[in-house]
Amino acid sequence: MTTTVQSELIAAIRNIPDYPKPGVMFRDITTLLGNPRAFRRAIDELVHPYAGTKIDKIAGIEARGFILGGAIAHQLSSGFVPIRKKGKLPHDTVRIAYSLEYGVDEMEMHKDALKPGEKVILVDDLIATGGTAEAAVKLLKQMGADIVAACFVIDLPELGGRKKLEALGVNVRTLIEFEGH
Repeated sequence: MTTTVQSELIAAIRNIPDYPKPGVMFRDITTLLGNPRAFRRAIDELVHPYAGTKIDKIAGIEARGFILGGAIAHQLSSGFVPIRKKGKLPHDTVRIAYSLEYGVDEMEMHKDALKPGEKVILVDDLIATGGTAEAAVKLLKQMGADIVAACFVIDLPELGGRKKLEALGVNVRTLIEFEGH
């Protein structure tokens, strides 16, 4: 990816200081999603390494992972699997608990969302501490997925999420990085 593309993506992201709490710089991709050129560039860059390979499913983490993942699934002619917060899916599910900064949460997917051995790419907008993505990887592996990669538009490398996924044997692809939280 060229520095021009990276600069374009960085410029398309809105920065909101002190949200959701003081000292945090929130990286808002809704402005990127609303910019047709930047949105297309991000999807093209996320798809590029996997074009022409057999990817069975794209698993998107609620909620921005649904937007990005749906577009990537379309481009790769793959199915899409939503990974949602507990209680949001209408059929039989598998679930995993994971730690948050102030407690525990759970995410789930349908039991029949994928077959063991299917090649899957996990997608979300941002990797920070990696807790949610790590739980999603564990959930997918529990279902027998062959995780090809985890893809994110943004990496906050100081928070260590990428390293957590790589420690689980997952290839991580990100498009841009920001310093700090």
